[in-house]
Amino acid sequence: MDEEILVVTDEDGKELECVIIMTFESEEFDKNYVVYQVKGDETGEFFAASFNPEDGNEGQLMQIEADEEWDLVEEVLENFLEDEEEKEQKQN
Repeated sequence: MDEEILVVTDEDGKELECVIIMTFESEEFDKNYVVYQVKGDETGEFFAASFNPEDGNEGQLMQIEADEEWDLVEEVLENFLEDEEEKEQKQN
């Protein structure tokens, strides 16, 4: 499977290549979210933001500020990672 790449500009103006882990839509918050990791970063840290899918490839990421949204993102990511781990174990 090919990696989907996202270019993010950090607070210092530096462009970072990031690997998209997953995207999902929340009806509860009426938003779309992307979860990603900085490519080559060994920390394994995940980042998330909301976005408008109608913006296409040049869309802008928006910070997630509400704790309730972060709770949702964390729950969806945990479930996604557990499902991926189960798939991997079944293949071995």
